[in-house]
Amino acid sequence: QLRLNESGGGLVQAGDSLRLSCVPSGGHFSGSPVAWYRQAPGKQREYVAGITSTHNTSYGDSVKGRFTISRDDVKHTVYLQMNSLKPEDTAVYYCGTGPGTRYINYWGSGTPVTVSS
Repeated sequence: QLRLNESGGGLVQAGDSLRLSCVPSGGHFSGSPVAWYRQAPGKQREYVAGITSTHNTSYGDSVKGRFTISRDDVKHTVYLQMNSLKPEDTAVYYCGTGPGTRYINYWGSGTPVTVSS
C-alpha cells in the first residue's frame, strides 16, 4: 500500500521560508502527478500546487509567485518551497498523488505550518 510522508512543517514568522518534503513508502509515485493541498481550521481543503511526471507545474492563486513545487525523481521526493510566508498560510499541508493533481487517491497525514505575524 502506497503511503506518503510529509515533513518540514513548523512554526515560523511572517516573511520566513520553509521547505516541505513528500516521500513515498510502500510504493512510489514515479510517473504520477503529485500535489500539495492545505487545510486551515474550519476551512475546506485547498489546492496549493501540483507537478506532473513531466515536471509541468500549477499553483493556486493565493500562492503564485511565493511557492515553488519541484520533484527529484532520483530521490523520489517532491518538495514545496514556501517563501514570503503569511499568517494566512497557516494550515496543515498534505501531499497527495493520483491520476491527476486535482484527482488524488493517496494522501499523506499532513505536516502543520504555523505562520505568526
